[in-house]
Amino acid sequence: MERTDRNVDDFLAELPEAAREDMVVLDRTIAAVMSGHPRVLYTGTFWGGSAQEIIGYGELTNQRPGKPDVEWFIVGLALQKAYISLYISAVEERQYLSEKYGHELGKVKVGKSSISFKRVADIDLDGLAALVTRAREITEAG
Repeated sequence: MERTDRNVDDFLAELPEAAREDMVVLDRTIAAVMSGHPRVLYTGTFWGGSAQEIIGYGELTNQRPGKPDVEWFIVGLALQKAYISLYISAVEERQYLSEKYGHELGKVKVGKSSISFKRVADIDLDGLAALVTRAREITEAG
């Protein structure tokens, strides 16, 4: 995955109509919490080999022993074929926040560092904002 210079608002405007409104609501919610942090579109091949476009909020550096560091986002938002995915890169008590708290958001599927759902009506937006706030706090604290 690589950071791009593509305008995130242009990217959102070009999404299929059926998903655009949900993605805009989610983007506004996350961007409000992450205010002051970069909001960047990443594109490329993601884990598992699938082509992705992910809106990344915030920045962090993943240091990998014996490998180059990876520049990544704190929170990511992506539209998949059949669902929307949130990626939370923050860890609390040796557990990804998405894995620890994701099930509290509503009708979602929780992975190690991801939360997936079909539409914004399936999740608690206030809960999402609280989760993103916690991710921001953890990463800012170092």
